[in-house]
Amino acid sequence: MKKNDAYLFKITACLVALFITNIILAQVNLTGIKDLNIGEVHGNFQANAQYYIADSSIGAEAAAEKMLMNGFANIIFTKGKFTAGIRYESYLNGLQGYPAGYKGTGIPYRFATYKSDNLEVTVGSFYEQFGNGLTLRSYEERNLGLDNALDGIRLKYEPFKGLYLKGLVGKQRLYFSTGPGLVRGFDGEIQLNEAFKKLADKKTIVTLGASFVSKYQSDQDPTLVLPQNVGNSAGRFAIARNNFKINGEYAYKINDPSSDNNFNYKYGDAALLQASYAVKGFAVSLSGSRIDNMSYRSDRTATLTNLLINYIPALPMQHSYSLLAFYPYASQAKGEMEFSSEVKYKFKKETFLGGKYGTEITINYSGANSLDTTHIKGADIKHLGYTSNYIGIGKDMYFRDLYLEVYKKINKKWKGTLIYSYREYNKSIIQKPGSPNIYAHIAIADITYKIKQESALRLEVQNLSTKQDHQNWAYALLEYTINENWFVATGDQYNYGNEYTNERYHYYMANIGYMKNTNRIILSCGKQRAGIFCVGGVCRNVPASNGLLLTVSSSF
Repeated sequence: MKKNDAYLFKITACLVALFITNIILAQVNLTGIKDLNIGEVHGNFQANAQYYIADSSIGAEAAAEKMLMNGFANIIFTKGKFTAGIRYESYLNGLQGYPAGYKGTGIPYRFATYKSDNLEVTVGSFYEQFGNGLTLRSYEERNLGLDNALDGIRLKYEPFKGLYLKGLVGKQRLYFSTGPGLVRGFDGEIQLNEAFKKLADKKTIVTLGASFVSKYQSDQDPTLVLPQNVGNSAGRFAIARNNFKINGEYAYKINDPSSDNNFNYKYGDAALLQASYAVKGFAVSLSGSRIDNMSYRSDRTATLTNLLINYIPALPMQHSYSLLAFYPYASQAKGEMEFSSEVKYKFKKETFLGGKYGTEITINYSGANSLDTTHIKGADIKHLGYTSNYIGIGKDMYFRDLYLEVYKKINKKWKGTLIYSYREYNKSIIQKPGSPNIYAHIAIADITYKIKQESALRLEVQNLSTKQDHQNWAYALLEYTINENWFVATGDQYNYGNEYTNERYHYYMANIGYMKNTNRIILSCGKQRAGIFCVGGVCRNVPASNGLLLTVSSSF
C-alpha cells in the first residue's frame, strides 16, 4: 500500500469507527450514558442516475453501459470544538458531459478542524476564498464538475477583535488526486469599527483587507526558462453607510507563462469596483471590472476548469430560465472590460401602476468588451506582444444583455412575471471560433394560479428570436404542484425557425417529483439539447442526450 493510500485509509477507518460508535450509543438508553455528550453526526447524500437512449436527430449518443451514475455522500462529526468529515464520491461511470477524470469511487475529501479560543486549525481538505477571489477561490460547483479543494493545512487566527488572519498551504484537487503545483497563501482583514472603540458607534463602517498567494511548480521545460514561483497579491476595501455600500479590489500577478496565454511573460492584473444603494421599494447597483492576463493555475499546462487558483467574478445576471440561459457569458481571463447596472423599483400599493399588491420592476444592463490594446511589433516570446490603455474599452463586443422584468401579484389566486431581454453574443470568443455574432430577442411569461394552500398550477412560456445560430426557439412548461409532497411537470423546447435544415426538433421533457422533509426524489424523461452550461461565469459544454434521469437527495 502506498504511503498516501495508507494515510487516507487510517483517517477513514478512524472516522468511520467514530461515527459507528456515535450511532450505536445514540440508540442505547442506558442509565448513566443517556445524557452523555458524545457529539453529533450530520451529512447529506445525492445520486444522479441516467439511462441513455440514442437519438440521431438531435445528436444524442447512447452510453455503452446504458446507464451512468454520479453520487456522493458527506458525513460530518461534531463534538465541542472538534469537527471532522469525509465525502465519498462514486462515478460509475460519470454522466455524459461530465469531466472524464471523474471515474470510479473514492474519498477525495476528508478533514479535521479544531477551534481553541481565537485559533482555528484545519488539516486535510478545505475550501477557502480571499476577498472577491481574484487571488484565491477554492470551491466546489458540482453541476460543472469543478472542485479545486485544497489538501493541506489552514490556520485562522483572531489576535484581537476586528482583525482576522488566514494562512494556508496545500495542493489542489485534480479528480481523485492532486495537481503538481503547491499553493501558499495569506489573507488579513480588519474591520475598523470593531477594532477601534472610538469608531464602534460611527455610522460609516470600513473594512480593509489584503492577500498574497504564491504557487510553486518546478521548471522542467527543456527550451523555456519558466518561473517556478508565481505571486499574486491584492488589496481591497469595503465601506458602508446607512443604505449605501461600495467595495473594490485590485490584484497584481507577476509573469505567469502558461498554456492559457501561449506561454508569454507579461504580468497580469485585475480591478473590481461595486456600489449599491437601497431603500424600501428602490435599489440601484453598479459594478465594473477590468481583467488582463489573469489566468492563474497550479499547473501551467492545465486546461478547462482544472486547477484554477483564482476566480474572475461574472458581473452579468445569472439566468435560470431555459432560453435566457442559451447564451450565457463566460468570463475571459485573458482580458476583458465588464460592467453591470441594475435598478429595482416597486410601485406602491393602491396606486395606478401598483394596484392592490404593488408592482415590482427590475431593469438590468450588462456586458463585456475586449481591452483597448496595441500590438507590439517584433516582440519575442518573453513579452505578451501588446500594450493596453488602462481606462480604454476595446472595439470588440463580447456580450450585451438588456433585461426587463415585471412581477405582479394580481389577487390571492393569480401572480405572474413578464420578462424581455435583448442579447448580443460574440459566440466566436465565448464558445466556438469562427461563429457569427448573435443578436437575440427573448420574451418570457411565467404565470401561477394558486388552487389552494399547498396546490398550484404554473405555466411558463418562452420565445427566442434570432437570425443567427439555430434561429428561433419556443419553450413551454406546465407544472402542477399537487401538495407539499408531489409535483408533476411537462415541457417542450422547439427549434421552429431553423432555416438551415428542413428538420424541426422537439425536445420533450416530463418530470415527477416527491419531497418529504429533507428527502427529494425526481424522475425525468426526455431530451436535452447540446449547449454550454455556466455557473458564475465558469462554463462547460453539455452534449445532447435522451433518456431517463433519476435524482435522489437527502440530508440528516
